Amino acid sequence: MAIALVFHGVGVTQAQYDQVVQETTPGNKPPAGMLYHAGGPVADGWRVVEVWESQEAADRFFKEKLGAALQKAGITAPPEVFPVHNIMQA
Repeated sequence: MAIALVFHGVGVTQAQYDQVVQETTPGNKPPAGMLYHAGGPVADGWRVVEVWESQEAADRFFKEKLGAALQKAGITAPPEVFPVHNIMQA
């Protein structure tokens, strides 16, 4: 079952976001199991929305790359996770 993750990083900067993206997804190529990623500034920091094929795929990416990259960038915000009921694509 697909899952969605929403990260709301209060105080997170574009530089921190870019650092994590460059370290975890060289060439901006999505990792196995990621269906969608969008990140951008919000009034108090940075927000990222991702959709993954499964919780297992997201967990694997976190364990192999993302967890260490977030720690290195000083980002500690945990994501909100929920099951995806519907996906629309153009």
